[in-house]
Amino acid sequence: MRILLVDDSRTIRNIQKNTLKTLGFTDIAEASDGLEALAAIAKERPELMLVDWNMPNMDGITLIRKVRESDKGLPIIMVTTESEKSRVIEAVKAGVNNYVVKPFTAETLADKIKQTIAKMSAAAATAPAS
Repeated sequence: MRILLVDDSRTIRNIQKNTLKTLGFTDIAEASDGLEALAAIAKERPELMLVDWNMPNMDGITLIRKVRESDKGLPIIMVTTESEKSRVIEAVKAGVNNYVVKPFTAETLADKIKQTIAKMSAAAATAPAS
């Protein structure tokens, strides 16, 4: 599975990458803001995205809205310091599939990734053939 990490913090991307590697995911691309992520999506064709909210050039919520204009099925997990209920609701309305608040443990991130993949697999299995 190809995963795109979108965060302006190299440290956070490294933590996420190490967690993903312990879960067996090795096909990982990175972007440091939403604009880089849009280019990476076109080039890398990720099957899962982990997206930060607060970034320069294009924030995560704007990125998610842009992605959802053309791709409703790409699993997206928001990984952010934004923990207020109104922010979580805004992210869900924008189209995230799951939400992780920083700081997080590797176990929390792993659980959210597993939940998201399971939910998306179940949704794909029950979707009518087109």
